Amino acid sequence: MPRLSGLAMDLTPLREHRDFRLLYAGFLGALLGTLMTSVAVAVQIYELTGSPLQIGLVSLARALPLVVGVLIGGVLADRRDRRLLMLVTRLPLTFVAAGLMANALLPHPQLWVIYVATGLTGLFAGLGGPAMMAAIPALVGTERLAAAGALTAASTQLAALLGPALGGVLIAGPGIAACFAVDAAGFLVFTVALLFVRPLPPAKTSTAASGKGVRQAFAAVADGVRFVRGHRLIVGLLLIDAAAMVFTMPQALYPVLADEQFGGGPGVVGLLYAAPALGALVGAATSGWTARAGGHALVGAVLVWGLSLTGFGLTSYLPLALVLLALAGLGDLISETLRSALLQHGTPDELRGRVSSLWMVQATVSPALGNAAVGFLAELSSARAAVTAGGLVCVVATLLVAAGFPALRAARLGAPAAVPQEMTPRGQAEKSAPQ
Repeated sequence: MPRLSGLAMDLTPLREHRDFRLLYAGFLGALLGTLMTSVAVAVQIYELTGSPLQIGLVSLARALPLVVGVLIGGVLADRRDRRLLMLVTRLPLTFVAAGLMANALLPHPQLWVIYVATGLTGLFAGLGGPAMMAAIPALVGTERLAAAGALTAASTQLAALLGPALGGVLIAGPGIAACFAVDAAGFLVFTVALLFVRPLPPAKTSTAASGKGVRQAFAAVADGVRFVRGHRLIVGLLLIDAAAMVFTMPQALYPVLADEQFGGGPGVVGLLYAAPALGALVGAATSGWTARAGGHALVGAVLVWGLSLTGFGLTSYLPLALVLLALAGLGDLISETLRSALLQHGTPDELRGRVSSLWMVQATVSPALGNAAVGFLAELSSARAAVTAGGLVCVVATLLVAAGFPALRAARLGAPAAVPQEMTPRGQAEKSAPQ
């Protein structure tokens, strides 16, 4: 029994931290609508263009502004109150979703409106994203990072389970515009929840981060880059996340696969989106062990993701495909929990905004490139061939990263965080002393 209880999800952050509960509830409400919108946008673009490449390109249209947003947002998160940043960047997303709803209600919806709205969504999400990621240690403490990560990932997957399924129902019933209306309401819920969270200023601010002007902003970003470059664990985390995402993002092809491989409509699309979330919820419910895990478990989880997607691309039997997607979702949940916890554990608070922004750039660009890449490969060959090849590339790349980064394999959440010498107070003093 003690061993079984150790597997259960740790709910301590929700029980003991009121502000984390509020942030968690608001995030879940917003994400539910966002994931309904992701299905609606994919279906709408496929209806308007019939092109899987266009579905992949709209993901890229979100990623480019998001990259700009997270780089700016990372500096702001180390300078300004992180709660305020989340507030002023989430409310505008309500109006962006309302714009998508209005476009969907037109007799002839405009493709350019979808691209513009998607770009604005990426920009505002990027500006506030590092602040949210950097705020978690202050809300729950570093000893509960794995538990908070598992809870956040579980909320993401719960929304991913319910959102696409509800999105498919709404698309088949009231229509695509209803999905965008729910998205607008979700961001409004998030904004209201944030009003009741206490202020979250950074613990302390470095000289570069506190200065004003473009030059100081670049210097602040450079501080974050130097820290990441000198930290082999974080470099390994960035690379293994890229290995899991690039060429291994089948979501962009779900509408095509539902039609060509499984012979279904919007209902099957919703099932394909929901299956990974179901597996992830199982992973979250048994995530208690992750607080004692580390690099080996992370590598194994990413391999489960890649191998499951390879099998998904090879089968035309829908029940087996859904099981494989659920297994992929379980692997993704565990790897996401461990990647986030190891990153925050190894980063000092005064750099968390900028390091989180660099992490988000990689975590955004890789899936966007992955969606575009599988769309391009699907145009050249077929959707199922693109998914199968992507899974194999993920497996090979993961093994190469694991072999090349011993610090990643040796990392454990219970161990003291290793900080590069040049980023320690002694290292900074030595660096600035006259030569």
